[in-house]
Amino acid sequence: MRITLDPSSEPSPSRSPKDELEWLPLPKHPLFTAAARAATTTSVPRNLLAWDGASRLYFWDAYARCLHRLSLRLGDPDPSSVLASSPSKVLQADAVLDFDVHKISINRNGTAILLFGSERLSVMYLYGRTSKKDVNLICRTITVGSQTYSTGGNDIRVLQALWHPYSDTHLGILSSDSVFRLFNLAVDPLQPEQEYYLQPVEPGRSTNASSVCPVDFSFGGDHLWDKFSVFILFSDGAIYVLCPVVPFGSLFKCESLLEIYNDVHTFGVQSANSVSVSNSKLAISWLEATFPELQNQETEGDNLSLLKAHAYALFDAALVLQGPLRRVGQDGNEDSVGRSAECEGRTVSFLYNLVSKDSILVTAWSGGQLQIDALADEIQPVWSVGNPPRLRVDPHDQILGLAMICESIASSRLWKHDHNAWLGSPPPLLRLAIVDLALPRRAESGYNISLSIDMLMPERIYSLHDGGIDSIVLHFLPFTSQTNGKDDTMKTPSVHPVLNTCQSGFTSEPSLCGFASLSDSFGYSWIVAITLSQECVVLEMKSWNLLLPVSIDTDKKPITSEGESKEREMPTIISRELLSGPKEVLVPQASPSLRSVAADSIEGRSTLHQYFKLFHETYVEYGHKVYLELKHHAPQLKKIINDQHSRLGDAQQKLFKVEEKEDILQKKLDRAIQMHNSLEERLQRLRNLPFAHKKPLSRAERQFKSELDHFKEVELDALHSSVDALDARLRKHLQASKANQQQQKIPGKKSYAGDDQLSMLKSSLEKLSLVNTENSKKVKLVESTLKNKERSSRESSLPML
Repeated sequence: MRITLDPSSEPSPSRSPKDELEWLPLPKHPLFTAAARAATTTSVPRNLLAWDGASRLYFWDAYARCLHRLSLRLGDPDPSSVLASSPSKVLQADAVLDFDVHKISINRNGTAILLFGSERLSVMYLYGRTSKKDVNLICRTITVGSQTYSTGGNDIRVLQALWHPYSDTHLGILSSDSVFRLFNLAVDPLQPEQEYYLQPVEPGRSTNASSVCPVDFSFGGDHLWDKFSVFILFSDGAIYVLCPVVPFGSLFKCESLLEIYNDVHTFGVQSANSVSVSNSKLAISWLEATFPELQNQETEGDNLSLLKAHAYALFDAALVLQGPLRRVGQDGNEDSVGRSAECEGRTVSFLYNLVSKDSILVTAWSGGQLQIDALADEIQPVWSVGNPPRLRVDPHDQILGLAMICESIASSRLWKHDHNAWLGSPPPLLRLAIVDLALPRRAESGYNISLSIDMLMPERIYSLHDGGIDSIVLHFLPFTSQTNGKDDTMKTPSVHPVLNTCQSGFTSEPSLCGFASLSDSFGYSWIVAITLSQECVVLEMKSWNLLLPVSIDTDKKPITSEGESKEREMPTIISRELLSGPKEVLVPQASPSLRSVAADSIEGRSTLHQYFKLFHETYVEYGHKVYLELKHHAPQLKKIINDQHSRLGDAQQKLFKVEEKEDILQKKLDRAIQMHNSLEERLQRLRNLPFAHKKPLSRAERQFKSELDHFKEVELDALHSSVDALDARLRKHLQASKANQQQQKIPGKKSYAGDDQLSMLKSSLEKLSLVNTENSKKVKLVESTLKNKERSSRESSLPML
């Protein structure tokens, strides 16, 4: 018999009953029920919780700087419960982690976890050796891109870092220098495998600094060319697409690749448009070189389920930064990048969500709005011929890495409805909804909003903000609804508050430090939230019939008033039959000779006897029924009378108390009237002050004020980021030039750099220094203008005595 051991499992050769695992409800786990810790206030949103999609939950302890692993039992013993093993397994890094972790995320197969910090990126592998001091696991930990990103003196900041969905070792990173890098941790965690320098606008034509500052990115889903796409969001709301971007050595389904391959041959090569033919031929050459087995699958019919991506790049072309993506039917209410008038502030986060056949893009704004769009057409790869990339190869001419400048050329290619595909136009967006979360007021401008997808129901999106957690459910999906034969009318999403952490209606700092969405194979879903004081909250999320319309039963008539319900509940004292009186007596028809008959005669006695019997059955029996019923209800009537007397006595006592308090109420009323009069006099004096009659701002002044506010909230931060990136690049160029000069001074070494290259390098350095100086002057001018404005506003608001 062959036994394999999990390297991350706890060694227990002889475990005693005390050391056995105990299964507890997750909120009552000792990790979360210990003494409450002081909540550290921070303006940066944090998510220190991660789930591997199976049975393990990971939590980063910011105080002990270690990782806790919890084994979960979902829906056991009842469907709504979540049990966790106690004690938790502690995983420690084999290196010193001297930075604050803001977010953790686990890779596809659950073998490594990313520690995203303010100054560093580290990856901890979830297997290791047992410590000699305790039972903790010591895990191998590496640093990612330490030569490129912030390590104290460097000003290039990491904006977002995500695991690639089709690789276990590739990590995508977007930084403040407008560069998207893809690292292969299995080969080299310090040097990127692929670098894409983003240039959304032409040099010198940028009117806003926010249009060149990226904010967030997201990888595409398993749908045609979306799987090779990277969606990048900029500060002004513009969305750009890079396609195709493929990690070297990643695996893809052969069936989906054949679908793309056949689609290019059908709609691209056979098109009558020369542009479509040229673009489709570039796509076919890229597919056949990246996946060489694809041609064999098409011709020979090999049955391979997965194909491996080989390292390849077109030698005479670079990827086009497609965008900005524009909205279908864009009108005057939106600016050049499709930003709606309802959205305020700047963009803070971005999410790509694939629901069946629809690609959903969600943009979160600092004003508390969510902009939900859907791709109205398919994404297709576009190259710019004549802009060759820079390749890094080994001695056998095998590509190890690549770098390219990705420029946007969509300004002259506005999307138009055309039946010809592969024209190189970016796909348009269909506006689904703009959701206003109605967040509570806060002193500072802007909210920190992060987005997450429900693991069980992709139509549901969770938004985490400073006030708690909200659930947004999409009821209309353009392509999915059309395929399923549903109603084509556009339905607005439903928004439900899930967790409210703001009690006073005013918030200033984030209140949660962890969030994860859980689900099992039986269709049950939960969310787990961790507060700043390290308290755990588990909520079961209903998924069944959530997308069905609400049915209202119109047959049932609700009770309209409280009096009617009381009337129905009150028992009847006398029946309606008795209240209606005795039945009408039908006197038999008498013969005309009846008046001549004597009363003591036989015929007269018979007639009188018949009349007496009839009257007795009607009136005497009715009186007897009334007597019996009144006698039966006499105790109830007495009880009602006594109740009425007691209520009357209570009312008299209350009236007596009110009469006693009448003097006190009169005094309070007099004081309230005096206070009202004094407040009115004070208000009148305030109205007479000079600053109250200040002239309103003119239209030009209001426009200038809005521009200053926008510059303060968005453009100033973007300028600071641009200046920092330019400073970092300038320092790198200076260091490289010094190194070249030192190499030239070394005797016996031949210099390969000519005078022309040196002169070009010097001129570029001078231009960079001039641009840096001009940007610094602009930033100082804006800061001085804002300070003068704030000082003048404070002086004008002082009351003049």
